[in-house]
Amino acid sequence: MRKVFILSILLAGFIFAANVSNAQSTYKTGVGLGVDFGNGMTLVGPSVKHFFTQKDVGQFDVMFGNDYTVIQGFYQYHKQIENAAGLKWYVGLGAGVGLYDGGSDFLLRPLTGLDYKINDVPLSFSFDWRPTIFIGNGDSDFEAARFGLGFRYSF
Repeated sequence: MRKVFILSILLAGFIFAANVSNAQSTYKTGVGLGVDFGNGMTLVGPSVKHFFTQKDVGQFDVMFGNDYTVIQGFYQYHKQIENAAGLKWYVGLGAGVGLYDGGSDFLLRPLTGLDYKINDVPLSFSFDWRPTIFIGNGDSDFEAARFGLGFRYSF
């Protein structure tokens, strides 16, 4: 219940901030905290997002939680949402390695989401849906209910 409350507050703040900004906001690189959650497992760790062009973006995360470590990278295609300064939608694909006691998994992760940069403030936020295909130790699994949050200092 506490997690739902905190996520609701964060989402409300994200929406409020999106409505307050009235100028074009962009950034080249963001460094901060990434959160990967869903299906009862939450992972938290450092995250870096870099715009190679206005539309081509790379993201790298190292996540920890529940005796599980994930090292992952994503390619994202970003596009500005008209009449919403600083707000972009994106789609992409990522791959990663999940490490745990006794084994490892290869992760395949398509994703789609929103990225918001606050005007005149060096902060950016992202939210995405990232269903995950786990392949490893002689079997595979699929989790549709995986999501990501990003809180980054942007420059």
